[in-house]
This record gives sequence, C-alpha cells and structure tokens, in this order.
Amino acid sequence: MAAAASSLTTPKLTSPSLQSLYRKLPLSFPLSPSSSFLPLPKTPTTTTTFLSSRRPLSHHQRRHLTTRAEAENGAEPSRHYDFDLFTIGAGSGGVRASRFAANFGASVAVCELPFSTISSETTGGVGGTCVLRGCVPKKLLVYASKYAHEFDESRGFGWKYDSEPLHDWNTLMAHKNAELQRLTGIYKHILNNAGVTLIEGRGKIVDPHTVDVDGKLYSARHILISVGGRPFIPDIPGSEYAIDSDAALDLPSKPEKIAIVGGGYIALEFAGIFNGLKSDVHVFIRQKKVLRGFDEEIRDFVAEQMSLRGIEFHTEESPQAIIKSADGSLSLKTNKGTVEGFSHVMFATGRRPNTKNLGLESLGVKMTNNGAIEVDEYSCTSVPSIWAVGDVTDRINLTPVALMEGGALAKTLFQNEPTKPDYRYHQ
Repeated sequence: MAAAASSLTTPKLTSPSLQSLYRKLPLSFPLSPSSSFLPLPKTPTTTTTFLSSRRPLSHHQRRHLTTRAEAENGAEPSRHYDFDLFTIGAGSGGVRASRFAANFGASVAVCELPFSTISSETTGGVGGTCVLRGCVPKKLLVYASKYAHEFDESRGFGWKYDSEPLHDWNTLMAHKNAELQRLTGIYKHILNNAGVTLIEGRGKIVDPHTVDVDGKLYSARHILISVGGRPFIPDIPGSEYAIDSDAALDLPSKPEKIAIVGGGYIALEFAGIFNGLKSDVHVFIRQKKVLRGFDEEIRDFVAEQMSLRGIEFHTEESPQAIIKSADGSLSLKTNKGTVEGFSHVMFATGRRPNTKNLGLESLGVKMTNNGAIEVDEYSCTSVPSIWAVGDVTDRINLTPVALMEGGALAKTLFQNEPTKPDYRYHQ
C-alpha cells in the first residue's frame, strides 16, 4: 500500500474558472463549510508571505502546490470535464463531501439509486444506510418497543386499565416509512441548495475520469466512491429463508417467534425491539458471552437484564442450516441441535463493503479480501483520480466518521488544504 500511495498524483485545480479565481486570491483563505458562497478575501498576501508564515509543508502538500503551479503555467494540457467531482453514493459521507466541495466552488454531481426501505442492486436512496436502513428507523422501532415496559411499570405508580394495550404493526411501519420519505427529501433539498446535481441511477466507473449511469456517460476530474456496505448473511443451507437488518426494519407483520443470530450490538438492539413488541425472541451466539470487545461487567449485566425480560440466549451455538416446514415455520439447526417454530430467522453477523459491479477491478483499484477499497491517508485509491470514504473503505464504520472523511476530502481537493481524516476520537 505504501508503494501505491507514493505513486499517487495529488489534487489539481478543477476548472478554468477556479484557476482564474485562485490567481486573484491568496493560496488559502477562510471558508465556512456551511456557507454556499465564497467569502471576500481579506488583505491580499503574497505566496512568499503565506508560505513563510506557516509550518513546513508536508511532501503531499508540496506536490499539490507544485502540480497546481504547473497546471496554471500551461505545463499540462487542459481537459474539459463535465464535473470537478462525481460522487457515486449519496449516503452520509458522499453527501457531506459533495456539499462541501460545491460550497468550495467545485461543480459536483452525485448519483444514487431510487429510494427503497430495503437496499438491493437496483434500490437505495438519498440518505444512505444510517438515515434509511440504520440509525433512524431503528430508533423509531426502539421508541415503539419501550412503551410496553412503561405500561408494565405504570401499574406501580397507580395506573389501572381494564385490558392490555394492543400494538398495531402496520401503523408503526406506515409512520416509519413516511418519516424516511421526509428525510430523503430533506437530503435532496440540501444537495440542491448547495448546487449539486443529483442523478438517479446506478453508477459504474468506465475509466479513471468517466462514470456510466444507466448508459449515460459523465466525465469528472475526480471520482468519489461512497456506496457504503450491505448486511452479510453466511452461505449455509436454507439461507434464502433468512432476513437481514434491512428486512427486519420493514417486515409486513410482527414476528411471533424470531431467532436472531449474532451477539453484537446490532443483534441485541433488535432482540430488545422485538421483545418489547411482545415477540418470542431467541438469540444465538458463537461465544460464551454477548458484546465481544466490550467491558466484561457490561457484557454480563446486559445479558442478565435481557434474560430477565424474557429473551432466551443460546450460547456457543453456530448456525448450520435453516429448514422450512410445510406449514411455513422455520427451524434453526446449530452445532448443538435444532430449535423449531420460528416465524423469522434474522442474521446480524456483520456487513460487507458494497463494491460489486462498480468496475473497480478492471481499473486496477486495489481492494482487500472482503471487498473494501484500499485508500491512503488522504482517502485516495491506487488510481489517483479515484477516491473513497465511508464504510466502503472498512476503516471505522460509523456515520460520524464518514461525515468527517467526506469533509476532509473536500478540503483536500478543493480548498488547497490537504487534510487527513482524524480518527483520534473514534477509536
């Protein structure tokens, strides 16, 4: 990776209009990422004064300034591009990078698949996993599930009611989906206000400067990949009967009895949701304890409290097959035996980078064994004009990290400020 990184070219100015603007302004000037206008420069400073007032430039910064000077002096033949930046994927990282880049004066386009609550090869939606198939809908289901516990506790505070409260699953799903539609509309509005061109369709990279969106070609000086990840279901017999976290957030009916495979926080969150909504919940984990990597006291306490709520844990059990009976019910076979009578079997066993069918292999973009895109410390791939941020790089897969990486990339490419993502507070 170090060898690949050393051969990368650095960001260049992105259009004749930008080059003209930079000739008139100092090499660096303050710019608020939230502003959609370039600020008026302060008292002009010369390049010499600017450089002498800063700490020594890094190798990456020196290469960036040298490349820019050569381009302005005509040492490199200019080429017209449709956009300065073309982003594939309008999730947290892609929207942040695109919006900031546009605010910095770049011409930007984003392509994203049509909206759907469940992701696939043909569906996605502006907003990405966190907004449409992660944090937001999950929290709405958490809010719905916690009322059951509050109803139970209210009796001790003097509340009386003649019949048990009933939950209507269809109402919850309808209101949840209406909120997702509202949020994806807000994200579209944000991109539009920043001057970003939104293109609906599936993007595929044809060459280092060209993206094909459903048969139409767009050229760009820089291409950003921010397509995130997808839930992973192991390939075992009967895996076609299993659901993942996408489907679990948009089921047509509430599970009566559900098996959740996995012991991480995603598995336990869904176990708590369905338990609160009065499903019979069984959790199957390969380890002796849940939440591997967490504090030992927390691991013990969480398992104890969830068991007291009626969740049944099956420890040191690895799934081997899912069997569908004639009545439609499912059985989960493990290394310790078979548990029958499930209406649903859900896998919460991790996610994989969503890099299939992007055209990366033919371009020589280096990837890891699990399909993640390898990048250097500035989020640049092994192809100098192609960049990647967010879960598709499998660095630290968190929404705030994707936002931070996207903002850093926009500064690197379009504010003459090479910026490394800072992970100190996300470890």
